[in-house]
Amino acid sequence: MGMSVTISAATEQDAEQIFRLQYLCFQSEAALYANYRIDPLVQTLDSVREEVAADCVFVARLGDEVVGSVRGRVTEDGAASIGKLCVHPRLQGHGIGARLLRAAESALGKERGAKRFRLHTGHRSENNLRLYRRVGYETVGTAEGADGVPMIVLEKPAETYATTA
Repeated sequence: MGMSVTISAATEQDAEQIFRLQYLCFQSEAALYANYRIDPLVQTLDSVREEVAADCVFVARLGDEVVGSVRGRVTEDGAASIGKLCVHPRLQGHGIGARLLRAAESALGKERGAKRFRLHTGHRSENNLRLYRRVGYETVGTAEGADGVPMIVLEKPAETYATTA
């Protein structure tokens, strides 16, 4: 690509860029479901700030610009829930999403002790599903999002991370 995208933990200063990036990236997802009330589009900046402070959030940077983001948290049952993965439309298809996922998995597994990783994606989101399956996630069930969109639930055991890293 001739330009180097770096992955690092998000800081408080990144919240506003994550907020704007998420709004941009999830427009296509909203169009897919004709539903503009999906969580990433209605989330407030304050709520993004809270997630950056409390959760495990990573960003992809190109220079000073945040061009990708993902967040995760370990839930009560020992699984880590990973979500809101997004990469700027003009930089999609270069493996940035997979790198963000790996960073989140590594932090949640090694540092926060998650036994497995779980993510949800809309049933029509083919690109997401392809990426998740390629990096080892398998469908474990379905769920309905709070916004009414049918979701596919995928999981991956954490220990596979250590052996393939």
